[in-house]
This record gives sequence, structure tokens and C-alpha cells, in this order.
Amino acid sequence: MRKVDPEKVEAKRRQILDAAIDCFARQGFHGTSTASICAAAGMSPGNLFHYFPTKASIIEAIAQDEQLATAEIFEKWSGAEDALTAIEEIVVEWMRLASEPTYARISIEVGAEASRNPDIKALFLVNDQRVKGRMITLIERGIRQGAIDAALAPDLLASWLIALAEGAVGRVVFESKFDLSAHEPVFRRIVRRTLQK
Repeated sequence: MRKVDPEKVEAKRRQILDAAIDCFARQGFHGTSTASICAAAGMSPGNLFHYFPTKASIIEAIAQDEQLATAEIFEKWSGAEDALTAIEEIVVEWMRLASEPTYARISIEVGAEASRNPDIKALFLVNDQRVKGRMITLIERGIRQGAIDAALAPDLLASWLIALAEGAVGRVVFESKFDLSAHEPVFRRIVRRTLQK
């Protein structure tokens, strides 16, 4: 019996997902065939289907990877003593992620597909609700610490912080010379001034 090497399995899985993300970003979900993903990944359909039986399972894996990436950002900062600093750093890290060109294009594709397809919407909504919940918890902690304006409703504030960070997606797509390093100091100032008393 052949022993399965988990590292090789993960490398193949990553190879397929990276190829699929690139195809989805360029051609959209509907415009991307499994054949085009196979070609981009440099593998046969049989090999691809061994890891992902359908195109929908690839999209589901992308959603799960997004959940893990977001959880890692929260884990890195949510234990910080100063909730305001934690929120600022989390939102800045989201902005950095959202301003990566391939991520920006795939995010727009996900949003468009989610508006048409309830199954895709449900996949990504789970992560969105989890992110918002964790952000509300941090905001409430910041209010208790006296660092965040108690007049701001935590649930509304969480929605706008997420929207602010994710706005980098549109800037990358529509501003060809969008320079993250130039925008980051302004972004940090906006976040702090919005939150503080």
C-alpha cells in the first residue's frame, strides 16, 4: 500500500487552487472551464478531479482558504492589550491583502457571482459574519478600555471598517497607479480618527 505524503498532497492542492484563482480572476467563474484550470495547473482532468471533483468544490476551497487567512490576521492581533491598535493593524492588513491585484480581481468576481448565486453567497457569507463578529468583540473591548467612542454602534462600525479595508479592491482595479505605501499612513489616520473619542 502506497503511503500518502501530506506535503505533496498539499502542494498539488495549492497548485490547482492557484491556477483556478488566476483563471477565475481573468475569465470569471462561468468563463472558466475545468479544462482551462487543468491547462493552467499543468495536469490532466483525472488528476485534478482526484483533488477537486467539481468546479464548485474548488470555489468552496477558495472560500475556506479565505477564512483561514482572515483567522490568522485576527489571531495575530486580537490578543493585543490595546484594542484600538489591534483594530487598526487588522484593518491595515486587510487593506494590504485586498490591494494585491489577483486578490482584488477575484474579490470582484466573487461579489458578482454571490449576487447571482445563493450557494456562492452562502459560502462567503459564513466568513463575512465571523469576521464581523470578531471585529464587534474588539470594538466593544476598545469601548470598555475608553479608547473607542462609545457613541458609535459596534455592529455598524464593524461593517464600515470592513468596507473601508475592502475598498482597496476597487482602487486597485480602477487606479492603475494605486500605491499602497502612499495610502497606508492616510488610511491609518482615518481609522484612528473614526474610532477615537
